[in-house]
Amino acid sequence: MAIDSESERQPRSKPVRTVLATIGNGLLVPGRWLHARLPKRLFPRSLLIVVLPLVILQSVVAYVFLQRHWELVTQRLSEATTRDIAALIGILEAYPQDPGYKTFREIAMRDLDLSVQVLPPTPLPPPADKPLFSLLDRTLSRLISTQIQRPFWIDTVGRSDYVEIRIDLGDKVLRIFARRSQTYASNAHIFLVWMVGASLVLIGIAVLFLRNQIRPIQTLAEAAERFGRGQPVENFRPRGALEVRQAALAFMEMRRRIERQLEQRTTMLAGVSHDLRTILTRFRLELAMLGDDEEIEALKQDVDVMNAMLEAYLAFARGDGDEQASLVDLTTMLDYIEDEAVARGAVVRSTFEGEPMVSVKPMAFGRLLFNVVLNAARYGKTIEISGRHADGWITVIVDDDGPGIPEDQREAVFRPFFRLDSARNQDQTGTGLGLTIARDAARGHGGDVVLGDSPLGGLRVRVRVPG
Repeated sequence: MAIDSESERQPRSKPVRTVLATIGNGLLVPGRWLHARLPKRLFPRSLLIVVLPLVILQSVVAYVFLQRHWELVTQRLSEATTRDIAALIGILEAYPQDPGYKTFREIAMRDLDLSVQVLPPTPLPPPADKPLFSLLDRTLSRLISTQIQRPFWIDTVGRSDYVEIRIDLGDKVLRIFARRSQTYASNAHIFLVWMVGASLVLIGIAVLFLRNQIRPIQTLAEAAERFGRGQPVENFRPRGALEVRQAALAFMEMRRRIERQLEQRTTMLAGVSHDLRTILTRFRLELAMLGDDEEIEALKQDVDVMNAMLEAYLAFARGDGDEQASLVDLTTMLDYIEDEAVARGAVVRSTFEGEPMVSVKPMAFGRLLFNVVLNAARYGKTIEISGRHADGWITVIVDDDGPGIPEDQREAVFRPFFRLDSARNQDQTGTGLGLTIARDAARGHGGDVVLGDSPLGGLRVRVRVPG
């Protein structure tokens, strides 16, 4: 029985889960839409955190308090004006009046501050156009209808400072001019001016405060980016709030450790390079003294290969951490590399657009382009080089007509000592470090190297670094 009851409950839980999943997906869609449109930078987001609650608070205050204030004050003022008009009608109908109603008009002006006229019986004017959302017209008309209960005509649009009211008394028409301030809360705009003015002052103070607090964070981010590109970080010191200062101090300590490590590695590699080159030089001298037979020539070739491999390993291990960026003529560098590719039997065509002077690490960037172009010359016969310097980026595209690299192995070729002999020419020698060194140099500049299909039928190498 327990199994049966469980099996009966199970189908009923599926619709519940479906409904909950539908509600969750429905809530995620507006959240994603809002997240996609929110500012991405810290300063606009911080400003939004300060300004948005202030705007919401003022909107609520303006709608709840101010609207009720307008309605209440306008209600009371309109009631007072309506009672004054009702009193004047009572005086006019209950007591005899002098010719021209002079005393009646004086009483109305002196005691009630109303300008009145008694007109002969004439039809009331047609209803005037009502202003949209007019609280005065709606309130005053309702009170006259309920308290005076006489045909009337009211104009709250024609005069800017006065309200005209006509009431049909049968044998005469009473015309009243009342100041708008007597019937309507006309000074509420002062509250709005003070509220908006104070809000603008507070927002201005918040902007200055947030900018001063965020500037140290931006400076820290710029310093970290420059250090990541290998560019000198000058005049940087911790500033701002305590947490920002702690982050800046941690960055400076990290930079000192990295620089110390690079210096130690450079010193070690210099010693290793000197010792190994000494041994290889001794091998060359000993082989030169043995003669020129075939076995000796083969040994000499092996020594040359060992020397090339040693240079490649040292270049890969050394990297570009100890090199500083400087201005370089990129067209001159490309011309030199083009000549090297032509010397290896390739047909090279090159173009360049933009400012040729760029700020890069000369040795590292030259090694990057040299490895890419000579790699193309090793496996292709025709090479096209197109360079462009625009919008703060240096882009160099190298196309060849070689066998190319399969798409599923284009990331693997950047691994150290990886050999793609199945796709490339097996007769060519190499260390498997050319593209690895190229990508390391590009990323050391803050860019990258990406492989793709070439219009020439071979491999396209796209180098993009800031500059």
